[in-house]
Amino acid sequence: MYLTPQHILLAGASGLTGEHLLDRLLNEPTVTRVLAPSRKPLAEHPHLENPVGDPAVFLPQLSGRVDIAFCCLGTTIKKAGSEEAFRAIDLDMVVAFAKRAREMGARHLIVISAIGADPKSSVFYNRVKGEMEQALKAQDWPQLTIVRPSLLLGERLEPRLAEQLAGPLSRLIPGKYHGIEVCELARAMWRLALEEQDGVRVVESDELRKLGK
Repeated sequence: MYLTPQHILLAGASGLTGEHLLDRLLNEPTVTRVLAPSRKPLAEHPHLENPVGDPAVFLPQLSGRVDIAFCCLGTTIKKAGSEEAFRAIDLDMVVAFAKRAREMGARHLIVISAIGADPKSSVFYNRVKGEMEQALKAQDWPQLTIVRPSLLLGERLEPRLAEQLAGPLSRLIPGKYHGIEVCELARAMWRLALEEQDGVRVVESDELRKLGK
């Protein structure tokens, strides 16, 4: 079975994956409205609503019908500045966004997590991602899709040295640890949004690559 989404809520539209996903959404004939709050203005489009400012301020003010929500929020500890700041974005903000999306009527949430996410992990990054997944499951979504991409391959406005070094190697690793092109991830997320399947679905990176071809 397939849904025909009309009204989309998107978080993280200015990020690497979010930019690709936003472009796809705005070019889909079935999508009549994309509500994409961001800290910086996005390029104007007839079907785009773009509240700009501090998420803590505008998140409660978001309104209107929402069918499906996409969450592409995420940062790095280095960019965030501390573990606490990283947790505030990759856990607290994601959970708050999902809660608001549910309040606005969304029945399906597609969220980017990470390969290796585990609330009991000894690795801080993986543990926070696991805690995020756990918190979203507790929100009791009719349909929750968690995608766990491996290393994202694509051109960033602010290149990350570690990713630049690891990128070529990740293309040689088989299975779910093989790097994934960001355009493939965006296509896979859109395909997953069209699938109607009750409950929680976790999609690992190797399956995402297949869906995004």
